[in-house]
Amino acid sequence: MLGEQRGTFGAEETTTGKLLGWNLPAEEQHLVHAHWKNYEAPPFYMHLLLALVYFVLMVTSTIGNGLVIWIFSTSKSLRTASNMFIVNLAIFDLLMMLEMPMFIANSFRQRLLGYDLGCTIYAALGSLSGIGESTTNAVIAYDRYRTISRPLDGRLSKGQAAIFIVLTWFWTLPFTLLPIFKIWGRYIPEGYLTTCSFDYLTDNQDTRVFVACIFVWAYCIPMAVISVFYYKLFGQVRAHERVLKEQARKMNVKSLAVNKEQQGKAVEIRIAKACFTIFFMFLMAWTPYAFVALTGAFGDRRVLTPLFTMIPAMCCKIVSCLDPWIYAISHPRYRAELEKRLPWLGIKEKLDEGDNKSAITAVTGDETEKTDDVPNAE
Repeated sequence: MLGEQRGTFGAEETTTGKLLGWNLPAEEQHLVHAHWKNYEAPPFYMHLLLALVYFVLMVTSTIGNGLVIWIFSTSKSLRTASNMFIVNLAIFDLLMMLEMPMFIANSFRQRLLGYDLGCTIYAALGSLSGIGESTTNAVIAYDRYRTISRPLDGRLSKGQAAIFIVLTWFWTLPFTLLPIFKIWGRYIPEGYLTTCSFDYLTDNQDTRVFVACIFVWAYCIPMAVISVFYYKLFGQVRAHERVLKEQARKMNVKSLAVNKEQQGKAVEIRIAKACFTIFFMFLMAWTPYAFVALTGAFGDRRVLTPLFTMIPAMCCKIVSCLDPWIYAISHPRYRAELEKRLPWLGIKEKLDEGDNKSAITAVTGDETEKTDDVPNAE
């Protein structure tokens, strides 16, 4: 709620409660942007509620992404070039998880721990993991497209995959390091002053150019790559399905593909769902942050209330917990490995010949399986 500000920030109270930053020492108050100085501090129970949500997300992310890294790294059948990208994504997700213990501690104190340094560490982890996740998703989209469109010679080698992984890490560095050293941009507290992000509120040309550049670098470019390659992938599958149906019609048979009685009707739909889910998760994770940043730099800042600006951070954390389900738990061989190593989970997975020859397997990137039924459709 917007309250009146009287006197020195942090020293006075509104008619209904204390202002944000009331508990900050004088030497730290200059770190808070003036935008937040007109808002009342949230009640302590809101901090506790968010801390509880983040605790659940932290546990979920640690277990889910930890299992992905463990299984994919130690199983010989899963140590493939395509699956290296899934492990890389899980590592970035775990880096984002490292923010969560800091946030929980901040919530109990209702302020940032180690204010200037703590803010920098928190925001740098968010920048590194967030840009890394979006870039890795873009690389995965490219890898899936190659696997589907060129099943015989399109697969990346482990050396090529390693180069792409290194590039995803280098892609994160400019907009992570520049604010750390205050060369361009800076990290500041936001929302309830228990989280930090890059500065999108300072009213000058330098900040606006910074926001525009990071928006293009971390959001527009990865989204464009994801959209283009999944669109092309879906087109390849549709073209292949049309070829199969036409050949089957000419030969007066119901289907040419192995085990296609039900699978033939479902391949296109399953791939469409997988592509849409991946694209939707990317939008869910980063569109709210993009909206907040662009609004702060170019729009009406009055809509950026403390509670409203806490939502984008939570969206990103939720997506980092769901990534293992999308990219790994839907993977037949991963589920089979979980069944073997952790039988108490109750997972029942059967790997049959249909699994080995399905186009959806190519989408999940298991290079140990053949995709001869998905030729390069032209």
